[in-house]
Amino acid sequence: MPKITYISHDGVTTTLEVRAGLSVMEGAVKNGVDGIDADCGGSCSCATCHVYVDAAWADKVGGPASDDENDLLGLAIERQPNSRLSCQIKVRDELDGLTVRMPVSQR
Repeated sequence: MPKITYISHDGVTTTLEVRAGLSVMEGAVKNGVDGIDADCGGSCSCATCHVYVDAAWADKVGGPASDDENDLLGLAIERQPNSRLSCQIKVRDELDGLTVRMPVSQR
């Protein structure tokens, strides 16, 4: 299973094996990772699973954000060029080693 590393706003690092086919958000929620609330359950309608994708992985996470994802990220307090919603990143074997960071606003 691919390993995904989640880094909280205060530097706490959690590396998990996440089954391919799940989203990066689902991997976090199923394992109690702080900082990814996923209030909408992964339907791309709340932005409480906002993450920063490590630069080395930006092109590998499935292309640019969709229009819907971009609209929600536009509401994010700490949006950066590498911002994504973790519910929109599907885990695949090629994402083994992916690192995402959570913004300070998601404590």
